Amino acid sequence: MLWTERTRHVKIALVVAAVLIAAMSLVASFYLIRDLKAEEHRKMEIWAKAMQTLQEANEKTDLSMVFSVIESNHTIPVIVIDPSGNVMDCRNVDVGRNSSQEDSIAKIKEIARNMQSSGNTLRMNLTQQGVEGLSPEYITVCYGESLMLGRLSSYPFVQLGVVGLFMAVAIFALLSLKRAEQNRVWVGLSRETAHQLGTPISSLMAWNQILQEQYPDDTLLPEMETDVKRLQLIAERFSKIGSKPELKLCDLLIIVQATVDYMRRRAPEHVRVNFTPPEEEVPEVRLSAPLFQWVLENLCKNAMDAMPDGRGEINISIVRKERKIRILVQDTGKGINKKNFKNVFKPGFTTKQRGWGLGLSLAKRIVEEYHKGAIYVKDSQIGKGTTFAIDLNIEQ
Repeated sequence: MLWTERTRHVKIALVVAAVLIAAMSLVASFYLIRDLKAEEHRKMEIWAKAMQTLQEANEKTDLSMVFSVIESNHTIPVIVIDPSGNVMDCRNVDVGRNSSQEDSIAKIKEIARNMQSSGNTLRMNLTQQGVEGLSPEYITVCYGESLMLGRLSSYPFVQLGVVGLFMAVAIFALLSLKRAEQNRVWVGLSRETAHQLGTPISSLMAWNQILQEQYPDDTLLPEMETDVKRLQLIAERFSKIGSKPELKLCDLLIIVQATVDYMRRRAPEHVRVNFTPPEEEVPEVRLSAPLFQWVLENLCKNAMDAMPDGRGEINISIVRKERKIRILVQDTGKGINKKNFKNVFKPGFTTKQRGWGLGLSLAKRIVEEYHKGAIYVKDSQIGKGTTFAIDLNIEQ
């Protein structure tokens, strides 16, 4: 449980760090874009002054500097219109090469209106205000963002998208490597356990056979033989981990009933294990019977360990949900916090003082990877109990 909490804290810290980096990048880009907009606005003021000078020029006006300023604008789109809205001049405005003159003028006017609605306009008077008998004449200079400013404005979002994609790929790769490493550990540990159990089990089987020959009337020897066979079944289950199990069509009711009968014999005195067969017919399901029975046993054992004072009930039921079969294992134990519904299936998570936290993780692996089903905590209340659910697909 401590390991799981630390892992969760590390993930939260990484997410927070990524958010802070993204926020700093956006803030820096915002100030850079703001300064660049202000610089372009100043350039357009100078350009508008040059246009004003050009409109008011006479034969004595030196226009060399004016033309130099006007021709220096190669990036900022600009449109000059008169008080009637007619286009007097435009620069760096893309209207399409195949457009006719009328279409081009209409499009330029539309672009100018968009620029005006954005507030990117400068009004330059061409006659002195207050002169009696003269109406003030003016030109309106409409301008937009330069290509560089437009690219810079979208760059932070592109950058965040690339960084986000890179992080997603990196996290996916790390999780895949971690999962592959866990699989290798599971397989190695399981097969080594099966190998280590093989020799003493064979020896016990031989000794049990000798004892049965010498004491044929002993009533305890059949029970011993049953337990030895049980050990042999456990070793067989461990040996199947890591290799693709052979799935066969099985009667789920028989498997569940066999598990219930076994757990009743092994349950504490004040723990009852109940099984309610469904009223409707349950179709056969493709399973690896030894492995699936192991999952049910694991859920029942965990439920027994969660019983306060060793007293309670375990209720197993089967229901059909469209194209799925759902097995419910409900107990009256101490319950699970909602925040730990997913953590209980992670390796190393346990609430027991002497637990390894591997049983439910292995159960999840068997159900989801081998049987293509799902196992999850359906419901749990502290002090009242927990319900685990297993969903299996019915063949079409």
